[in-house]
Amino acid sequence: MAVIPESLIEVFEHNKPDYMPLIDYQSWRVALINYTVDYQPEKINRMQRHNETDEVFVLLTGRCILFLGEGDESVTKVHALDMELYKLYNVKRSAWHSHTFSEDARVLVVENCDTVYENSPFVDLSDVQQKEVVALVKDLWK
Repeated sequence: MAVIPESLIEVFEHNKPDYMPLIDYQSWRVALINYTVDYQPEKINRMQRHNETDEVFVLLTGRCILFLGEGDESVTKVHALDMELYKLYNVKRSAWHSHTFSEDARVLVVENCDTVYENSPFVDLSDVQQKEVVALVKDLWK
């Protein structure tokens, strides 16, 4: 087999738990998110939004529920979307969101390189909303 010059291709992988940026190029970034215990429904106590950019998610394996929150300074209503394999889900700029993963889940993320904590605030969910998240998962993953 012929050797391909490194000037033509880079190959990356991420097999550990959680989020890992893999490629930053000009204004965009590609990352992978893998299951971690922090993504269990019972541990979801906040949502995040990105004030400067949309964020794209693609489910590659396993199961993932994407939670979306209505509201400006706080979440007023929680929605749950059971992601389908290989579909692109574009979470709009400033939309509150979070997710839960099955243990075998892997999600591809495409976002701007300048998506950082300074422009991506978190908001806490109320106790009632946290229980609602758990109930939504139980309903979707019967």
